[in-house]
Amino acid sequence: MRVLGRDRAWLMTHPDAELTAEQAERFDAWVARRVRQEPVQYIVGEQEFYGLMLRVTPDVLIPRPETEHVVEAAIAKAGRDTAVKICDVGTGSGAIAIALAKELPRAEVTAVDCSAAALEVARQNAEFHGVAERVRFVESDLLKAVRGERFDVVVSNPPYVAEGEALEAQVRDWEPHGALFAGPTGLEVYRRLILEAWLALNPGGWLVMEIGHGQREAIEALLSSHESSPGPEPKRGWSAVSFVADLQGISRVAMARRVGGE
Repeated sequence: MRVLGRDRAWLMTHPDAELTAEQAERFDAWVARRVRQEPVQYIVGEQEFYGLMLRVTPDVLIPRPETEHVVEAAIAKAGRDTAVKICDVGTGSGAIAIALAKELPRAEVTAVDCSAAALEVARQNAEFHGVAERVRFVESDLLKAVRGERFDVVVSNPPYVAEGEALEAQVRDWEPHGALFAGPTGLEVYRRLILEAWLALNPGGWLVMEIGHGQREAIEALLSSHESSPGPEPKRGWSAVSFVADLQGISRVAMARRVGGE
């Protein structure tokens, strides 16, 4: 389909079509790359996410269908007709930020990432989908570069794979290490993100995060334990902690509401 520039229906109705020499050479080169376990998305340079075709390169994580649950949860918390400020932490290809900007016409979206190369891919995707004017891209280690700003929703698909965890070769050897691995336990980024998100959110604001398989209890414990000052002062932490499961029944999204503080 990609070599010919045709859709699936054309291929099925033209079974006798032959490739030109140039097309055959290109196809063989792509097959050779796939034999080396390079992901198809990097070979063809794109991946669909939430109905949007996004450019992807080895500088960004390939968007997965599971992450669409994060977008849906963020939309539910933000409200479609509300003027909200959203921060997408670790935007990568811009998948979450761009999908939210498309679905929430009154939202102002800030997309942060520590990789300048990833941000360039995200900018190109935002321009292609006509939301570049409403998505601001900032190079940042988590929320460090936007410290002092306030948001109504902080959303993230952070690295959550533990170092040493077995992954398919096409993931382990090709996708950006920093977008996958979080540290010895896989929870290291969450520990930082939960605290920084609390400081960045308006009171009553929502944190929406993708989580890894089997991490629900650990994430719930991290959210429950985050209180800045136990004692007679009003609680400062998270309430309404809940989870969204994917189509296989696996908890994939964690949500929590900021409590306390000004």
